[in-house]
Amino acid sequence: MFWLWFWDAYLDRRMAWAVEPARADDIEDLVAIHGSAFARGWSAQEIDQLVADRAVIACVLRREGRSRPQGFALSRVAEDEAEVLSIAVAEARRGTGGGQALLGRHLGRLAGHGVRRVVLEVDEDNTPALSLYERFGFEKVGRRPAYYARADGTRGAAAVLALELP
Repeated sequence: MFWLWFWDAYLDRRMAWAVEPARADDIEDLVAIHGSAFARGWSAQEIDQLVADRAVIACVLRREGRSRPQGFALSRVAEDEAEVLSIAVAEARRGTGGGQALLGRHLGRLAGHGVRRVVLEVDEDNTPALSLYERFGFEKVGRRPAYYARADGTRGAAAVLALELP
């Protein structure tokens, strides 16, 4: 069993990532990914409504040559601004470069839709996510106290970040 895990991790670091528009048949996988990343996961109905919404850009991360989603990003676009509603990578794929590929390509799709400014909220204690956003040039523009519900019943503050696209 260890060998399979090691081999899969080895391939992850060398395998190309594909980022594609989300499809209706991705919904159950997106529910599972979201549920593993957040204390209150979204339901299939909630994600399905977002993916079907014409104002939402929905991207899915896949290992190239494979069909199952390994992550996703959802952003709502209004004029030239977008709000990242959620971005998550499957727990087994975190730290393999998939989040960077997903965010970079998602931002490219947003720019292609005329977006000039992107905003999002992230738990202030989510160091890996904060590092990723910082690498892309996001800057802190605000704070929302007690914004996130945590599994232990406490509430975490959110950092509000923004990025100006070229």
